[in-house]
Amino acid sequence: MTAPRSEGGGVQGPALVVLAISFTQIGSAVAAMVFTMAGPVGTVALRLGLSALVLWLVVRPGLRGVSRLSWAAAAGYGLVLAAMNVLFYLAIDRIPLGTAVTLELLGPLTLSVITGRRWLSLLWAVVAGAGVVLLSWNPSESLDPLGVVFALGAGVMWACYILLTRAAGRHFAGLAGMTLGMSIGALAVVPFAVATTGAVFLRPEVLLAGLGVALLSSTIPYALEMRALRSVPPSMFAVLLALSPAVAALSGLVLLGQDLGVVGYLGIVCVVVAGVGATRTKPRAG
Repeated sequence: MTAPRSEGGGVQGPALVVLAISFTQIGSAVAAMVFTMAGPVGTVALRLGLSALVLWLVVRPGLRGVSRLSWAAAAGYGLVLAAMNVLFYLAIDRIPLGTAVTLELLGPLTLSVITGRRWLSLLWAVVAGAGVVLLSWNPSESLDPLGVVFALGAGVMWACYILLTRAAGRHFAGLAGMTLGMSIGALAVVPFAVATTGAVFLRPEVLLAGLGVALLSSTIPYALEMRALRSVPPSMFAVLLALSPAVAALSGLVLLGQDLGVVGYLGIVCVVVAGVGATRTKPRAG
């Protein structure tokens, strides 16, 4: 006789989400290492292209009967996914990983504040703003302004990604929409990758490194999240995702030697707390 499953899926579900976040941020750290070979845009092309290839082999989506509206939903999802990844990789090429992820989180956090429509939502916005101020306050080393702009742009794309993922999910079953969208995103990025790196990103050693990034940043985390979402409520899932900056800061410290200092880590804590609070604040009815 099996034990009844709790609402939150016990410990296993949340643990899978945290593990997925860890793989994603470790993949981002590895991607930063690949930049020296393929550049940020070339690394995005490798990540999306190889991830799409894996998905095609596993999902094998049918193309017959796909409406124009469904193609538009998949294209919108794929193009926003590509833009989000390009901007994020351009950001971590200039500023620390933990800082970039924290700034990127402001996109979905702002979306949560807007949809929250309660005074508590304004409180979380203030806490997040304080975190950003602390994160950017470092007398010994200032942040690259363009890197900050790229990270904030990635945050805007992340908010759009959330909305377009829901739209694509209404038009496709399973992972078909993700497979088509990621393929479209990869095709959109490849010309820019060729323009910036030439054919370097097609060398065997670069392809192998890119496969590692694709598996760590996309394939494995998506599989873990799909498994977790069978038992973890969406509200808990959103709270756990708010922990991403902390995991990113740890990955940056261990793998890239990026120490943000006490004030920087305090800023990350503020943004994480704001993210958790915003996702736990229920929208007001009406």
